[in-house]
Amino acid sequence: MIILDDIRKKLIEAIKTSPMTQTEIAQRIGVCQQAIGQYLHQNKMPALDTFANLCKVLDLDANEILCLK
Repeated sequence: MIILDDIRKKLIEAIKTSPMTQTEIAQRIGVCQQAIGQYLHQNKMPALDTFANLCKVLDLDANEILCLK
């Protein structure tokens, strides 16, 4: 079963372990830095297109983040 909280935890870990700053990540995916902060601290999830861009920029396997592997 896919649980949203598990997806959120994996995404947070990927952002925190990235060598890029939150500002750099935000600039690369076309959102404001505050949006990245919300993903980390306010139980917000990115829109599907933003999620896809995050996976690309952070070199993540979307299937792994979505707990499909």
